[in-house]
Amino acid sequence: MKRKFLLALLFACAFSFIAFAQSVAVTPKKITYNRPKPFSEYKKSFVIIRPKVKGISLAMAKKIETTISYEKVFDFRVQDEISDIQWLEEASYAVVYNKNGILGVTISVMGSGAYPSEASQPIIVNLETGDKVLAKDVFVKLSELAAKGKQTQEAETKRAILEIKKENPEEESPASLFEYTDFTVENLDKFSVSDKGITFWYDYGFPHVILALQPEGRYFFSWAELKHFIKPDGLLAQFNR
Repeated sequence: MKRKFLLALLFACAFSFIAFAQSVAVTPKKITYNRPKPFSEYKKSFVIIRPKVKGISLAMAKKIETTISYEKVFDFRVQDEISDIQWLEEASYAVVYNKNGILGVTISVMGSGAYPSEASQPIIVNLETGDKVLAKDVFVKLSELAAKGKQTQEAETKRAILEIKKENPEEESPASLFEYTDFTVENLDKFSVSDKGITFWYDYGFPHVILALQPEGRYFFSWAELKHFIKPDGLLAQFNR
């Protein structure tokens, strides 16, 4: 009886470990930095909310934290913000997916120079390796997939041009705003994951004065639509049922 109990306990522990390894705990750590010589009263301090990872080995937790750090994602340095640049007001994150061995996080920074502005990036992490997942790691036929994204983008820009003409008739040539718009293989690296599919992100780069006219730049494809693009031995193969 005792032996059966121990075996059952060992099985339960092993199962819990496997299940637990499919996700991690991510908690916020808020840090306020004071600028010794602020450029103005509005630049006296800035806030960074750092994602702290638990529920995995310490070494792997540190690796994941580095992968999703503001420094790595935005090529950012706290020291620069304290001394020379003084743009940042707040850096924050949101966990959007955390299961099936995948951690999906949106990293955002917000600040002001001549105008207030912000930037966001989706980051997908492989919880087995702690590395950022790139398109080449999980997709095949990248050129064909990018063409599919481009087709969706063209439909979005056509709608945007019609909307701009309607809402801003004084805008002489709204099509010129999309002169350099081009969804390519390189853009496939920016994506988020959900149980329903993949959303690719695109930044049209409109200047601040007309930012309100900028389309969303989010191109969603269901798992069924992506079936032939999923790498058979990649992290996303589990969704290819």
